[in-house]
Amino acid sequence: MSHGPNIRYIVQAGGSLQGTARVAGDKSISHRSIMLGALAKGTTRVTGFLEGEDSLNTLKAFKAMGVTIEGPDQGKVTIEGVGLRGLKAPKAPLDMGNSGTAMRLMSGILAGQAFDSTLIGDASLSKRPMKRVTNPLALMGARVDSQGEKGFPPLVIHGGSPLKGIHYDLPMASAQVKSCVLLAGLYAEGETSVTEPAPTRDHTERMLRGFGYDVKTEGNRMSLVGGGELTATDIDVPADISSAAFFMVAASIAPNSDVVLQHVGINPTRTGVIDILRLMGADISLSNEKEVGGEPVADIRVRSAQLKGIAIPESLVPLAIDEFPVLFVAAACASGTTVLTGAEELRVKESDRIAVMATALQQMGISATPTEDGCIIEGGQLTAPTSPIQSHGDHRIAMASAIAALKVNSGAVVIDDCANVNTSFPGFVSLAAGLGLAIRQELPA
Repeated sequence: MSHGPNIRYIVQAGGSLQGTARVAGDKSISHRSIMLGALAKGTTRVTGFLEGEDSLNTLKAFKAMGVTIEGPDQGKVTIEGVGLRGLKAPKAPLDMGNSGTAMRLMSGILAGQAFDSTLIGDASLSKRPMKRVTNPLALMGARVDSQGEKGFPPLVIHGGSPLKGIHYDLPMASAQVKSCVLLAGLYAEGETSVTEPAPTRDHTERMLRGFGYDVKTEGNRMSLVGGGELTATDIDVPADISSAAFFMVAASIAPNSDVVLQHVGINPTRTGVIDILRLMGADISLSNEKEVGGEPVADIRVRSAQLKGIAIPESLVPLAIDEFPVLFVAAACASGTTVLTGAEELRVKESDRIAVMATALQQMGISATPTEDGCIIEGGQLTAPTSPIQSHGDHRIAMASAIAALKVNSGAVVIDDCANVNTSFPGFVSLAAGLGLAIRQELPA
């Protein structure tokens, strides 16, 4: 999948952030709203839907399987559900673009269908290992073909195999694998349960309950019994805490900053970034806390603070796994040393985020030493890189590097290959500029 021409970000050094903003809708919840809305009986109405490429690819996939979906129109989507058994065979491979979440969750759904299907993705997704989902699916009786020892996409899923419930001990803390197994369990005979070694985001369990499906949670074990049905409901997608994280760090590190981020999802399985920043000394306060569609939300106010380096507790790592690119920037701007361990999962994201962020920080004059499962970062004065930072097509690397420019002493930070920001945060540049970041984008000559 092509994301069009390369886009380059140019961010002038320095500045402060002021103002109020609502960042893009939560990507995890947007994906799931389409998936479960399509599989439910009745009409599901979604507001706050993220109109990024990743979520739109999920929407297109269900349209290709015969589901009538209207929108998105300013974040509003209407889905005419077909029930768990109502999907039709797609005429072509389903393109998940850049989204590992979509591919892994779709694998569980498609394993339970009567028809064959193929999942493909862009160059980045085609290098991401899928054995972690194809292995438990095989234990349930599914037949899924993948490429090479690590099970790279494309995935060819052979329908028509009866699935049986299993108990699966997750070898790593992964919401995507947990969700894949539970979604396949909707189609399986008997009980399907998953035990996770550490808490991970629980959007799938919450949303299944919102659609009227009984999911039991006992400690670190989640279970459901196959053969039920989903009933349509309305979903209000909160703003994405992973997108808000860029501005939490920005307002923390830039002097004289005061930013309010509205209606942000504060699901306790996602708030590791708030906990880590507070441990580093960040000035973060929450207001207007409420629950919307089973998900807690709040307004988050962040003011400038002198951050200090910490040893990041490993218990918080799975709760902040997507926010580490910008947390690396926070560490670079902190006084002292920050040590991250237990984060090997970062090496198999859209890029090897440990290696790529360490290189970006080194280009800006910071000592960042990658380790097998993390990084050691010495805070210091950032300097303008002499050559463009390479984002490797990873949206979070691009945005994190842009935020780092706030603490560069002079000049500008240039970041290449930023088109993929549209997968998760369309409108990032205009929103960031509105709050005070001196950012512009251009097509390189």
